Amino acid sequence: MPTARAWPHRTGIRYNAPAQFASPSSAFLMTPPDSATPNRGTDPFSILSLTTPVAMGYIPLGTVFGFLFVQAGAEWWLAVLSSIVVFAGAAQYMMIPMLVAGLPVGAIALATLIVNLRHVFYGLSLLNKFPPRGLLRWYMVFALTDETYSVLTTVPANTSHRKMALVALLNQSWWVLGTLIGAVVGAQAQIQLAGLDFVLASLFAVLTVEQWRTRKSPAPLWVALAAYAVAYPLAAKHALVIAIALSIAAGMMWKPKSVAAGEHA
Repeated sequence: MPTARAWPHRTGIRYNAPAQFASPSSAFLMTPPDSATPNRGTDPFSILSLTTPVAMGYIPLGTVFGFLFVQAGAEWWLAVLSSIVVFAGAAQYMMIPMLVAGLPVGAIALATLIVNLRHVFYGLSLLNKFPPRGLLRWYMVFALTDETYSVLTTVPANTSHRKMALVALLNQSWWVLGTLIGAVVGAQAQIQLAGLDFVLASLFAVLTVEQWRTRKSPAPLWVALAAYAVAYPLAAKHALVIAIALSIAAGMMWKPKSVAAGEHA
């Protein structure tokens, strides 16, 4: 027999109704607050607000890239196409003089691989957050940049794969938009580019603040600063790669206090 569920009545009489006749709303009201299904219409964060700091950096930087790319003698649509197909940030800037010098595509591809090799370490730390398979996974691998990585590491752990992919897509869209502006409009006007090189530093400062606000431990920030302080005197031109390697080594040896306490218990 179906189980019975007691409902209180306004007159004080208890009415026993079969469970299959209970309405979804009554089932929701009788669900404990902790186990109630959250309202899908209200998200704990806004995707647009997450990508706004990236847009403030990507649009002007993309504009400079599009401007320089066209000034180097290329067609405007090739600049936009490169931001869609390549989307490599600093490697795209490096690509301009290499194309002007007439270097083969293989040499440019190898240089791009070396510059963006750090993204391999980014991907390793996001394996559990990325979709397990499908085109969505491959696009997020392709669209992973320094700034996108910084944003994705601050979102809640239960964020859906589609929302994470949308963050990556919006970030790439800001870069493509800036490239289009620089290629079409900037090439027709006399624009002073002095000072725009500081935009990237400002963008990373904002992302660092966001990382600090969502931190579980201040250790990663201090380890990164210490690693760069050690790497810069050793080899200033390769300080970033050395600092990343030192940070990874420190992360592999680092044990959270909770884990260490559990081992000694």
